[in-house]
Amino acid sequence: MPALGRLEDLPLDYRDELQRLNLVPLWPNLRTVLPPRVPSRQTKPVHWPYATIRPLLMRAGELTPMEKAERRVLVLANPGHGLENMKASPAMYLGMQLLLPGEWAPSHRHTPNAVRMVVEGRGATTTVNGEKCPMERGDLILTPTGQWHEHAHDGDEPVVWLDVLDLPLVYYTETSYAIEGQRQAVLPGRGDAIYAAGGVVPTSAFVRSEVPYPMLRYPWSSTRAALVALAENQPALEAVQVTYVNPETGRDVQNNLGFYALMLRPGQALRLPARSSSQVFHLIEGGVDVQVLDSRFPLVEADTCCTPGYEAVTLANRSATEPAFVFIADESPLHRKLGVYEVRA
Repeated sequence: MPALGRLEDLPLDYRDELQRLNLVPLWPNLRTVLPPRVPSRQTKPVHWPYATIRPLLMRAGELTPMEKAERRVLVLANPGHGLENMKASPAMYLGMQLLLPGEWAPSHRHTPNAVRMVVEGRGATTTVNGEKCPMERGDLILTPTGQWHEHAHDGDEPVVWLDVLDLPLVYYTETSYAIEGQRQAVLPGRGDAIYAAGGVVPTSAFVRSEVPYPMLRYPWSSTRAALVALAENQPALEAVQVTYVNPETGRDVQNNLGFYALMLRPGQALRLPARSSSQVFHLIEGGVDVQVLDSRFPLVEADTCCTPGYEAVTLANRSATEPAFVFIADESPLHRKLGVYEVRA
């Protein structure tokens, strides 16, 4: 592509007049906003080992009581975006959140969508619009946009989960805010029980359009069993992966981010083709090596990493005898809505 004129090539008085009138010449900036073939990206490959996060999170529990924190979280920030911007990728925020025995994180609702992937511990619950969701390792729990939610802990050990929000996107559009609320009354019924059987939904589901998120908790025990069954029934299948979906519509569980669980067979190496979306990988079980560009991340259980878009990623199970299980989050639903989603071989 031919070189374009530079800003400094323009006379100073002309530049000053443009600035005074809040005008910017496009041609010196065109290659920045429309680079050839591959977008410019700030997202860097980053690995957040849980072994280094956990002691700092537990110390945060000692240093900061819940009434001073409201949500006790260490943000997993990507240095490519600047740590102060608290982004893992252009549209994803990640945070490790701690709840100690006896604590209650007060009820609020906010415009960003959120999910919780439980990392460790038992005895905590998340109540979403009156539905009380138990939190066990590997469970995925939704707290969608505008839904009241709070966290409580009646157990005897710390509970930690990974928060994934579309906060960077909602903040960028100047629509991010929260409203505080009172402790919720727990209502009867749980979506994970009603929609427990695959391929079977209540008949009322076909007329109950006023419930946009009928299932809020996706138990890991069910997801893991689905992956194992898929691997056993389709031995030639290369990518043993399931997508978390709305059981009534079959669409992604939330508006802007996609969530998946992947099983790697013993000894398997899987190449994921380059796609437009950034990806987050969180290891639930096993040991997996993640290779992207010149970076290699040896994930152990509860580790998290992020990879930029438009780059192929290889996942390799280090065990020759046991499967490995990975939780994945990406921005593909947003990209599809924008019409920019791509997969490159």
